[in-house]
Amino acid sequence: MSDSPAPSPAVSAPAVSGNSLPKDLAAGLVVFLVALPLCLGIALASGAPMLAGIVSGVVGGLLVAWLSGSHTSVSGPAAGMVAVVLAQVAVLGSYEAFLVAVILAGAIQILLGALRAGFIAAFFPSSVIKGLLAAIGLILILKQIPHMVGHDADPAGDMGFQQIDGKNTLSELVASLLDLDPGAMMVGLVSLGVLLAWDRSRFKHSLIPAPLVVVLLGVAVNLVFKSAGSPWAIGPSHLVQLPTVAGLGEFLGTLPRPDLKAFGNPAIIMAAVTIAIVASLETLLNLEAVDKLDPRKRVSPPNRELMAQGAGNIVSGLLGGLPLTSVIVRSSVNINAGATTRRSAFFHGVLLCLLVLLAPRWLNEIPLASLAAMLIFTGLKLTSPALFRQMWTEGRSQFVPFIVTVVAIVFTDLLVGVLIGLGTGLAFILHSNYRRPMLRFMEHHVSGDVLRIEFANQVSFLNRAALEQALEAVPTDGHVVLDARNTDYIDPDILDLIEDFRKQTATARNLKVSLVGFKERYVMADEIQFVDVSTREVQAQLTPERVLQFLKDGNERFVTGRRLTRDLARQVDATSAAQYPMAVVLSCIDSRSPVELIFDMGLGDAFVIRIAGNVAKEKVLGSMEFACAVAGSRLVLVMGHTSCGAVKASVELFETGKTASQATGCEHLDSLVTEIQRAIEPGTKPRGGWVTPETKLTFVDDVATRNVVRTIAGIRSASRTLRELEQAGKIAILGAMYDIKTGKVTFLDEKAGGTA
Repeated sequence: MSDSPAPSPAVSAPAVSGNSLPKDLAAGLVVFLVALPLCLGIALASGAPMLAGIVSGVVGGLLVAWLSGSHTSVSGPAAGMVAVVLAQVAVLGSYEAFLVAVILAGAIQILLGALRAGFIAAFFPSSVIKGLLAAIGLILILKQIPHMVGHDADPAGDMGFQQIDGKNTLSELVASLLDLDPGAMMVGLVSLGVLLAWDRSRFKHSLIPAPLVVVLLGVAVNLVFKSAGSPWAIGPSHLVQLPTVAGLGEFLGTLPRPDLKAFGNPAIIMAAVTIAIVASLETLLNLEAVDKLDPRKRVSPPNRELMAQGAGNIVSGLLGGLPLTSVIVRSSVNINAGATTRRSAFFHGVLLCLLVLLAPRWLNEIPLASLAAMLIFTGLKLTSPALFRQMWTEGRSQFVPFIVTVVAIVFTDLLVGVLIGLGTGLAFILHSNYRRPMLRFMEHHVSGDVLRIEFANQVSFLNRAALEQALEAVPTDGHVVLDARNTDYIDPDILDLIEDFRKQTATARNLKVSLVGFKERYVMADEIQFVDVSTREVQAQLTPERVLQFLKDGNERFVTGRRLTRDLARQVDATSAAQYPMAVVLSCIDSRSPVELIFDMGLGDAFVIRIAGNVAKEKVLGSMEFACAVAGSRLVLVMGHTSCGAVKASVELFETGKTASQATGCEHLDSLVTEIQRAIEPGTKPRGGWVTPETKLTFVDDVATRNVVRTIAGIRSASRTLRELEQAGKIAILGAMYDIKTGKVTFLDEKAGGTA
C-alpha cells in the first residue's frame, strides 16, 4: 500500500444538454461582467499593464477551463497574487523579467501536479475553508460599498486590507461616506435592490440573468442622465475604463514580452518557486472552497488542477499576462448564476477576448456601481448568518479556527489569513491530542478490575505528560492494560516511558502491566497478565450475589455500548481444555435475545438454554442440574422478553380455543403452548376483542412476566437438586425480563411478581 494519500476522484462532467447549455451561457455572461473590472483592477494594483489582467482572464477561460477537472471553478488573475507581483517585479527589475518567472512557475506547477502534490488539499480543515468563504463574502461587502456609492479610489480587484494608496479597507469605507456620487449611489442601490428582489421572485430560475438586467439598467439610467444634462450623470472615473484597441494586432502589440535574457539572473528561480507555491496554495484552497459551494457536490481533482494552472501560467507569461489561479470570487459568482459545467468559464473567456476587442466603447459605459452591487450580493450569499450559527453550534474547536480565519483574512489578505487559520486549527488539534491522547476506563472482569488505556491513532511526545499522569493513577497492586491495537505511530519517548514503567515503577508498586497490539517494530511483544475467562480458581471464589452483579454490570455495558475488550482467539485457547461457567441462563429462542451479548459475556462464562417461551421441561431441568451440581454454576436465571412471539401466539390461540397443531400444522408445539397458557390468569383477558394494539401488547408482556415467575416456581418444585443447592446458599434462582426495545434487563422479585 502506498504511504501517500490517494488523489481525490474526479466526477465526470455532465453531458451537454439543451437544459444546461443556456444556463452555462447565462452564467458565463455574468462571470464576464464581474471579471472585466476585476481583471483591470488587479492589473492596476499589481503595477502591470491594464491589458495584462485581461490576458490572464482570457487564458483562464479559453485554456484552463478545459484542462481543469473542475466544473465550476473560474481561473484568472488573483487579488492574492498582487503582493507577490509587486515584490518580484521589484526584485527582478522589470515586468518583462517577471514574465520569465511566471513561465517557469507554470512549469513547476505542472511538475507538482505530476508528482501528485495536490494531496495537501486534503489537509485543509473544513472550518478554515468555510472561514475563507465567509471572509471573502465580508471583503466583497466592505470593498465594494465604496464603489457602489461612487468612491473609486481603490482598484476594484484589490482585496487586501492594506491598500496601495496607503489606506485600508475600513478607512476607505469611512472615506466613501464623505465622497458620495449621487448618480452612482442611486444606480448601485437600485441594482442591489433589483438583485435581492429578483432572488426572491419567480424570475429567479429564468434564463435571463439578473446581473445582466442590472447592468443594462445601470447603463440606460446613466445614458438618460447624460442626455438630460443631469448633474447625476456618472463620470468616466466611475465607469469601466477599458483601454481601447483597434484590433488583435494592436492588442497584442501593447503587451510586453518575456525578456529571455533574464534566464541568467539567479533570482529568477527563487521568484518562480515563490509564484508557483503561492499560486498553487491559493488554487488548492479556492478549489476546496468551490467544491463546497457546488450544489452537486462534485469533487475536483487537485493534481489535474495544478497541471492546468501550470499550463495556463506558461501561456499567460508568454503573452505578457499576469499569473493566474483559481479565483473564489468569480467561481462563487459562477455558481450563484446557475453554472453546471465548465462551459460557463470558457464562455466568459470568449466574451473577454471578443468584446474587449470589438466593443470596448460599450463596455466603458457600464457603471462600476452596478458591478459593485453584483459583488455585494455575492458577498451576502457567502457570509450568511446561517453559516456563523452553524459553526457556533459545532463547538469551540470548529468555531474558533473559523472565526480566526475570517478575521485574519479580512485584516490581512487571503493567503496570510488562511495560514493563520491553519495554525489555529493545528493548535486545537495539538491541544486535543495533548489532552486526549488515550481512552482510560476501568473494566470489571470476573477475575478482577483492570484499568485499560487505549492509545489514539498517533501518540507523540506531546502526550508524554498525559500518559505519565494516567500511569501514576494506577492503584498499587492493580493491573493496567496498554492497548495499541488502533495506533499507527508511537513516539520513541513514549516507548521509553512505557519500558521504564514496566521494569521499574510496576515492580516497585506490585503492578501488573499487560500489552496488546504493539507493532513488531516497537520490540514489545503482546503480554496478557490477567484472566478474562472464568477459570476453576475464579469460579471457586464466586458467590451468587457476585455473579448477579456481574450480569447487571454486563447488561449496563451492553446498553451503553461500553463492552469489555476481549481477545476471542485467546479465550478459545483458554477454554479448550475445560469449562467453568458461572451461571446458567434459560432464555427464549427468539433471535433478538442473544444472552452472551445482552450480558456482555465471554466464552465459557455461562451455560445458555434457549427454548420457545423459556419453559422448563424435563430435559431443561436435567441440563440445569448438570450446570450447577456438576459444572459449578452459581446462578440460575430464567429470562423472558417483551413482545415474545411464543407468548403472543399462546394468548391468541387461547382466545380462539384452537390448538397449536390445528393453527400452524406444527405437531410438537402443543406442549409448549399449553405450558405458556398456564400463565394466563382467568378473568384477566379482555372479552370482545382488544381495545388497542397497545393493550394487547401490554397483556402479552404481563403474561410473559408471569410465565417467568411460574417457570422459577416449577424449577424449585420439580428439581430437588436445584432446590437444595439454593437452600444451602450455593446457587440463586432468579427471573428477569429483557426489553427488546431498550436492551435493558429488569430482574424480577418472583415472590411479589414485580421488579427487584
